[in-house]
Amino acid sequence: MILPDAPAVAAADVRGGGPGTRETDALAPENLVDTVDAVVLAGGSVYGLAAADGVTAWLGARGRGHAMAEGIPRSPIVPAAVLFDMANGGDKAWGEDPPHRALGRRAIEAAGLDFALGTAGAGYGALAGGLKGGTGSASVVTHDGYTVGAVVCVNSWGSVIAPGGRTFWAAPFELDGEFGGLGSAGLRAGPDEWGSAKRPVETRNTTIACVATDAILTPAQARRVAVMAQDGFARAIRPVHAPFDGDVVFAISTGLRPLTDPPAYALARLGALAADCLARAVARGIFEAKPWPDAYVPCWRDLQS
Repeated sequence: MILPDAPAVAAADVRGGGPGTRETDALAPENLVDTVDAVVLAGGSVYGLAAADGVTAWLGARGRGHAMAEGIPRSPIVPAAVLFDMANGGDKAWGEDPPHRALGRRAIEAAGLDFALGTAGAGYGALAGGLKGGTGSASVVTHDGYTVGAVVCVNSWGSVIAPGGRTFWAAPFELDGEFGGLGSAGLRAGPDEWGSAKRPVETRNTTIACVATDAILTPAQARRVAVMAQDGFARAIRPVHAPFDGDVVFAISTGLRPLTDPPAYALARLGALAADCLARAVARGIFEAKPWPDAYVPCWRDLQS
């Protein structure tokens, strides 16, 4: 769950063939909404969309959201995307009271600058190809002071590592050994060689993410950053955007720093940085992942070099 300090300009780009989303149409640049109060990334498939209900209620109770008319509760704008982790254990016998609304409320109450990576959040029950998936994050500060960051929950059908080893596809973008420091010498990709992708019959997948920058952007500009950021998935997961993936990327602008370069160049630069951060975040999520309690799930750390 991403909680800006103040309403933030946002956009979304949906590429997967099986997405589960909320409020993404509202973010289109031609539509009324131009800021969001939070963005939710959740597990639980369609049930997980209720996590945004818990976040919305929490924000509304505290007077956050769009003011529609006097005497009417404010309307928080909370886009969301979900991944499918329903077949990975746990008690699903919740009847008419799934836990996700309460989980959303707990998430916003615990929001802070530090958060766990790996087996945590929406990445808790995720699988990335044949390995344990997870939640990852990465960021960069440019030489002229712009910040770009990404958070991702990886539950991909495609593989995050090259065939025959444990080298991350994202290896060329790694900074400071953040996901093992193996380098890119082990990268290779032949036709139909996808490494540890899931079985062909496995149709329950999704990678969802949010990229953010402190650059001041319009909704249309944020949309372009989201579009470019999707390339981070392509750099880190192979294959990606399949018919049975639900891949979604949100982009938000906290609006603290004006663009000093010509807008088109600035957007190209921010989008490229967002894609790099997203690729790194994917690898970090798998690098940090461990099995959930009382379960055996193959993890990247179990692989032999």
